[in-house]
Amino acid sequence: MGEKSRLRRTISAWANSTDQHARDMRRTYTEPGLDCIADAPDRERVRLRGTLRTVTLRPRGGVPALEGELYDGTGAVTIVWLGRRQIRGIVPGVSMLVEGRIGRHGHDTQRIIFNPRYELMP
Repeated sequence: MGEKSRLRRTISAWANSTDQHARDMRRTYTEPGLDCIADAPDRERVRLRGTLRTVTLRPRGGVPALEGELYDGTGAVTIVWLGRRQIRGIVPGVSMLVEGRIGRHGHDTQRIIFNPRYELMP
């Protein structure tokens, strides 16, 4: 029984730290004039600020495409730069501001912004 309760405490502590991280990110990235990813409307111009969790090279239709997942504590959106293999400064962990329109793509209706305007944040 002691082993199970220790495991439960460990899982609970991990879950609470993940929740705390999301709350901290929401506080950091919430400011007037910015949309939060979870509430950002599709097909309208949005301004989002978050951290890139992943960056991968994933060709689309034979064209190189740099793809990243932007997370702000409320949700995530995929950012795609078509025709690019790399962009200086676009790496996992970087904070950035992006502007563009969110579209839906594929069977799973993944939310994507293609070729956004962006600014790297300190």
